[in-house]
Amino acid sequence: MARLLIALGVLLILQIASSNKLVCHMTNWAQYRPSIAKFTADNIDPFLCTHVIYALATINSFNQISPIEWNDEQQFSRLNSLRNVNPALKTLLSVGGTVNGLSPFIAMVAKPESRAAFIRSAISYLRTHNFDGLNLAWEYPGHNGSPLVDRERFTLLVTELSKAFEDDAKDNRKTQLLLSANVAALRPTIDKAYEVNKIAAHLDFINVMTYDFHGHWEAATGHNSPLYRSSVDSGSHLYHNINASISHWLSLGAPSEKLLLGFPTYGRTYRLSSGATDLGAPANGPADAGPYTRTAGFWAFYEICDFTTSATVGWISEQEVPYATYGSSWLGYDDQRSYSSKVQWMTATNLGGAHVWTLDMDDFGGYFCSSGPYPLVNHLRMSMGFAPKPTTTPAPTTTRDPIAEFCHGRPDGLYENAADKTTYFQCFKGNTYLHRCQPGLIYWDSCKCCNWP
Repeated sequence: MARLLIALGVLLILQIASSNKLVCHMTNWAQYRPSIAKFTADNIDPFLCTHVIYALATINSFNQISPIEWNDEQQFSRLNSLRNVNPALKTLLSVGGTVNGLSPFIAMVAKPESRAAFIRSAISYLRTHNFDGLNLAWEYPGHNGSPLVDRERFTLLVTELSKAFEDDAKDNRKTQLLLSANVAALRPTIDKAYEVNKIAAHLDFINVMTYDFHGHWEAATGHNSPLYRSSVDSGSHLYHNINASISHWLSLGAPSEKLLLGFPTYGRTYRLSSGATDLGAPANGPADAGPYTRTAGFWAFYEICDFTTSATVGWISEQEVPYATYGSSWLGYDDQRSYSSKVQWMTATNLGGAHVWTLDMDDFGGYFCSSGPYPLVNHLRMSMGFAPKPTTTPAPTTTRDPIAEFCHGRPDGLYENAADKTTYFQCFKGNTYLHRCQPGLIYWDSCKCCNWP
């Protein structure tokens, strides 16, 4: 979501050190969430993140990159057009998912000729759709295939992709495509899936998925993304935390400046099965699904804001993260305070930056949490020490702009734009934000939503 530009002006390009990345994921399935939770590339603030990763494309039976959703290529165009506003923004396409329950990478990496076909397809597809790079989302090598064989073939794929990207840039006198990967956080998976010291040299950055450490699949409550271990942890759970995960990646030879710490914009839920409500309390399955994400076991941050208004909120001091309970529902989540703690740890560990999963689960429209758009990611950005986002200055004029003045004196909320039914205004703290409906839809004030004419 971009702030309404009142007048044309020269935009300040944010100068950020290459070791200070803020990489944000968006998902192509968030467009199907109801009402104001619907998210597309049009909702992205082009100055919020240094990189945006579009998830998700797949690999077809011909070992070529293939879109998944009917409007992916339209969304590619919308996403990459944001660089017209912020030329410093980098975009990547994430490839992965499953086909019949299996990763499409397994068959593709099996033979040199199939890897070569994929690599040719990747370069062509990324260049055609104006992406700056590729993100590998194979979760995880060896998980559904042959562990040692898959691990070695993943190394081959990364090595061959890196060399092909380098050759493509030289041969065509273009900027070299970026190469990144989303990787596991749990030690047994890391050891089984990656030859860390071999792949790290060929990846521009590595997104360590430091979340989903605990969830409703366990019989006792645990936090989704704890910074440290807790006193109730034992056995393998001693390593189900950020400190243990990143330490293991570093011990295996990953350069700290290439590792990006994962920041979730969602929390994991449990259904309590006794009167206990603390960390480690007995539980049996997930709490009810959220009204917008509609998936048992987790809630987006905008759903969490609604829950915490009536819940009992606590702080797990030994893990530097919050939790909340109401009735039999237990939630482990992240907020601005835990983000700050993680940024301090990330900086002390000299990591290359942060990655966010996902933009569409933050309160991207500012509708739920009374903290403006993207309260978590904006706080993360500020905590990491980024310069203020650029703004424009109104051109000198003797008349007042009626659009810029629209929200002056109006309550916060959504309003129709009588001059263009395909757009609508959001008023927040006297500021005017312009939103665009999905293609073919118009704004209906009766439901405060975009719908068919």
